[in-house]
Amino acid sequence: MRRTAVRLLLAVLVALATCLAGPPAHAAVPDSPAVTYTNPIAEKRADPHIFKHTDGYYYFTATVPEYDRIVLRRATTLQGLRSAPETTIWTKHASGVMGAHIWAPEIHFIDGKWYVYFAAGATDDVWAIRMYVLEGTGANPLTAAWTEKGQIRTQWESFSLDATTFVVNGVRYLAWAQRDPSVNNNTDIYLARMANPWTITGTPVMLSRPTYSWETVGYKVNEGPAVIQRGGKVFMTYSASATDSNYCLGMLTASASANLLSQASWSKSPTPVFAGSAATSQYGPGHNSFTVSEDGKSDILVYHDRSYKDISGDPLNDPNRRTRVQKVYWNADGTPNFGIPVADGVTPQRFSSYNVPDRFVRHYDYRARIEANVAKLADSQFRVVPGLAGSGTVSLESANFPGYYLRHKNFEVWLEKNDGSAQFASDAAFHRRAGLADPAGVSYESYNYPGRYVRHWEYLLNVQAVSTATDRADATFYSQ
Repeated sequence: MRRTAVRLLLAVLVALATCLAGPPAHAAVPDSPAVTYTNPIAEKRADPHIFKHTDGYYYFTATVPEYDRIVLRRATTLQGLRSAPETTIWTKHASGVMGAHIWAPEIHFIDGKWYVYFAAGATDDVWAIRMYVLEGTGANPLTAAWTEKGQIRTQWESFSLDATTFVVNGVRYLAWAQRDPSVNNNTDIYLARMANPWTITGTPVMLSRPTYSWETVGYKVNEGPAVIQRGGKVFMTYSASATDSNYCLGMLTASASANLLSQASWSKSPTPVFAGSAATSQYGPGHNSFTVSEDGKSDILVYHDRSYKDISGDPLNDPNRRTRVQKVYWNADGTPNFGIPVADGVTPQRFSSYNVPDRFVRHYDYRARIEANVAKLADSQFRVVPGLAGSGTVSLESANFPGYYLRHKNFEVWLEKNDGSAQFASDAAFHRRAGLADPAGVSYESYNYPGRYVRHWEYLLNVQAVSTATDRADATFYSQ
């Protein structure tokens, strides 16, 4: 009798503690939910620039392999750009300046008008590359009236290209790449204020010069600046080295409140922030721009690369650079994490824990777990693909180990290579369900063990039956 009373008292105390504690802690629905695209977006289009306008359209321009014209596409979705009709808005001059090497156009909307920045050589000197501007009047730039505003004049009459413009704290800047005639290299990155959309003002400042080994393979190059801002910081990516498989992205960082026209305000990442990946068969990623997802909640990296490493002859004569997109993720310290150029096909997602908000599903030594601050981003990215077992299932394929899938083994979840067996297919197939603890999330039910779900236990992933609120919380994830 006494033992029964003690057990009853303990049960009451546990119930009371549960009530006082309230519901289990959990994350809010992510501010930046998952977005997926299918790459490539455009074949034979290099130096891509995508601008999302207030009219609901994405506008896309890029270098064509003939180097002879400027083209535009538009669509209401990023994926729609792949099949959108293309319009030529300007063609190179038959003679003289702007008559050769029409490169790297960018489209911007400034003070009610459209502007396209591009580089061009001359018919009598194709390497006399300079920066030029077109101005377009009209709501739709594909049908706008375009006029030439002429060359952007800088401190030197030298090789210059890749102009881009951005605004920080109400001040409009131009960034570009140019050769300093007094230095034995190819191009540096420069910055100046703008007096109007086709004229710089004041003395330009050199922000970055190719000095690291990864910036000087084949050529000593810093080019293709692109800017993204977040959390009071200005991040300027740029491309480095030759335009073959060695091409990669570096990054400069400054405080938005600093004097951006002082080189001292900028810090340079000592290693590339985005480089080729043999695992995903993506080589020479670079000359990027940034845009946003259709819902405006995710930042999107736009870039070109090739699907093979070895190039015969001059890379500039190889037409097969493709336009690609993938989501930008943000580290806990506020810096962007671009990961690796993902494999062709559907782009991967990340999965954060419902009840341990800062932890993401990742593989480590091939064991699946949840972990915070995953610096090696691709370890925490998975492609949701048609299930290996069929029957309306899905499988989760590793972003950096294509052909490897999350599968359960002795009810533990591991990342393993598909061996083609029926057993593997069954173990790596799941039914995607609405989140057991929050229908805005997602839960994954085992295909061959119905009623068992992927859930974390002491931060390791297992496939287990769920019955309690804690079980359901552990088995719920948010796609990001």
